[in-house]
Amino acid sequence: MATFCYWICLMLFAVGLYCAVTKRNLIKIVIGIAIMDHAINLFLVLLGYRRGGIAPILDRANLAESGSAPGFAERSVDALPQAMVLTSIVISLAVTALLVALCVRIYEKYGTYDVNELRRLRG
Repeated sequence: MATFCYWICLMLFAVGLYCAVTKRNLIKIVIGIAIMDHAINLFLVLLGYRRGGIAPILDRANLAESGSAPGFAERSVDALPQAMVLTSIVISLAVTALLVALCVRIYEKYGTYDVNELRRLRG
């Protein structure tokens, strides 16, 4: 099951990379970058997955189930990738907002989203 999820991450990243590299429309390029970002976030969450793992919240119920603190540490899911993904989501939101604002300004100035048309407008 875990390898299937890794393949999904790889396929999502490939679709995003295809959109970012081959499309001529700036909006489609931004969507491709967002898809790649989501694939990377999913991959980071999968890295912290542990089959049969418990939530990394130390309370009496989890401690009693694990038997001891070292037993809890062995069974709990790694929380570091989850924290990294939360940080990555905030950063990607800012980057996506910046890219969309840049696309809007380019459209206001040149009247097109086509990358080839923008290259011809170069001086």
